[in-house]
Amino acid sequence: MPRLDLSPTDLESILLRYGSDPTNLLQILREIQEFHGWIPPAVIDSLSQSLSLPRGHIEGVVGFYSFLHAEPIGQFRLLFSDNITDRMLGNQDLLEYLCNKLWLERGHVSEDGLASVDTTSCTGLCDQGPALLANGYAIPRLTRQRLDQIVELVLQKVPVTQWPSEMFLIEDNIRRSDILLGNNMQPGDALRAAIAQVCVPGSAVEAAANQRSWREGIPSVELCAPLSTLEEIKRSNLRGRGGAGFTTGLKWEACRNAADEPRYVVCNADEGEPGTFKDRVLLTAQANLLFEGMTICAYAIKAKHGFLYLRGEYRYLLETLNAVLEARRSANLLGNGILGQAEFDFDIKIHLGAGAYVCGEESALIESLEGKRGIPRNRPPYPVTHGYLQKPTTVNNVETFCAAALVALNGGDWYRRIGTTKSAGTKILSVSGDCARPGIYEYPFGVTVRQVLADCGAENTLAVQISGPSGVCIGADEFDRRIAFEDLATAGAFMVFDESRDMFEVARNFAHFFAHESCGFCTPCRVGTAMLKATMDKIAAGHGTQYDLAEIDQLNRILLQSAHCGLGHTACNPTLDTLKRFRPTYERRLKSLDFEPAFDLDGALATARRMTGRDDAGAHLSMETAEPLAAPPPDESGVLLARTES
Repeated sequence: MPRLDLSPTDLESILLRYGSDPTNLLQILREIQEFHGWIPPAVIDSLSQSLSLPRGHIEGVVGFYSFLHAEPIGQFRLLFSDNITDRMLGNQDLLEYLCNKLWLERGHVSEDGLASVDTTSCTGLCDQGPALLANGYAIPRLTRQRLDQIVELVLQKVPVTQWPSEMFLIEDNIRRSDILLGNNMQPGDALRAAIAQVCVPGSAVEAAANQRSWREGIPSVELCAPLSTLEEIKRSNLRGRGGAGFTTGLKWEACRNAADEPRYVVCNADEGEPGTFKDRVLLTAQANLLFEGMTICAYAIKAKHGFLYLRGEYRYLLETLNAVLEARRSANLLGNGILGQAEFDFDIKIHLGAGAYVCGEESALIESLEGKRGIPRNRPPYPVTHGYLQKPTTVNNVETFCAAALVALNGGDWYRRIGTTKSAGTKILSVSGDCARPGIYEYPFGVTVRQVLADCGAENTLAVQISGPSGVCIGADEFDRRIAFEDLATAGAFMVFDESRDMFEVARNFAHFFAHESCGFCTPCRVGTAMLKATMDKIAAGHGTQYDLAEIDQLNRILLQSAHCGLGHTACNPTLDTLKRFRPTYERRLKSLDFEPAFDLDGALATARRMTGRDDAGAHLSMETAEPLAAPPPDESGVLLARTES
């Protein structure tokens, strides 16, 4: 439970731990938030002086991240995951139940300042929801009985860290393993294999090593193993598992070839896409494999510093992951002179996010690493040349680094034989929704959607959302399509909806998600996502028309052409996909074929009619009886002034 006071000594201790470095601003603010429960104005003033940062900069960072607060939010902050799968499992009824039990209103702090209850975006627990975060710690499988237990603990003011451990038990739910999840590699195996690489006489790698030796003044024998490792990554045809599918070896090579130094390795573990939770399982079940892959990348590109950007919703993994890092340091797998290699120095720090979906975009993530608001950068230049602190930086996600470790151990040719011609290796899917066995499934690339549905026990399936809201929604006539970059590329989410589901409401939930998560930097996305949300709500309220459906398509074109980053570019995807495949679920909600204003003036007068006891025709407004609006006066140029309808 957060303390009610934050003394100058406490603040000094936090600053000392982070070296009073402005790039650590987010981590400093996060610790203050955990310690004190919120970030008071006086603390912001002190930070401004200690870090030599403008007060407005610090306030801007606090206001950007949803897990940071400039006002008190209660000693207990209870946030329900509001992903569509949580809604399908009844989270709204549970949220209302908890609010009633605690005698408070959603979104507000209780009068005694004890607690607040609200919603947050996907918490990465779609396979065991409904879920909530209690002061940042995840609690899965909510029921009324479990909420009764939470209420009792809150009213007794028991710190969250002292709640029964079984409340926080999160299962991996690994349903199908392949080369990655089923590997038996020991810590250091892949690193030893990489270091043991030699240059084949007359090979392209030997020629490159000799050329670099002459240019960089380094003995060619010291360059052979790193360049051979890089060559194996290229030969494997490993592509980024975050969804975009850029060739990993080419990214690493571009970073190594960048003229500037130092170079950095960054792991993107900010999997905020609703329906995705594979990184959560990899971080718990394969942490050593991940850190091995990052270290191999550092060896190949000649980097000395690495970061794991861990999403704020995975706060509960922080201590465990730090323990794994410490064990690797003790085993000489991190730190100086790794495995006895005099020039091989590399270490990893964990940077915890604070609730911002947009930080899953690599340049926004780098901005966050630097202690700023997570606003995507203009590109080019790209992170491989101008990344963290404007230095060459390789950014890959958790699954990619894990796969890279397997390639280093077994070779590029071995890896390339798995999967399809254009999609080498395996893909881990996060399966959730209407199925008997939600969880983690690993398949060689090329598996059909139909096969996954059969394996997870899905029946009467109406639709599958591939790769989360920013991906694609497919209907039953497309279930023979394949999970592969050449067909259905995916970051990993696989959300199943059976015939009992209303796909309009699914798309509406996603529209709300994008509006909530827009960083607000560019007007097209900030306004466009809000307009899409309002349009979906208008249709849901029974005021929609064919005009509104056409406007969604126009809105999508504007966002594709002018939004600053991928969030805006993909915001309309769920609506357009469901409109294309399930149009009747929209049309049966439409009020008319003509334009209809979103605000129903006659409906708004219903309360007044009840109060006066009138319900005759004269107490109602209608477009037929309403007097026409007078024409607006002309402006100086003779053109009619525009009238804005509200």
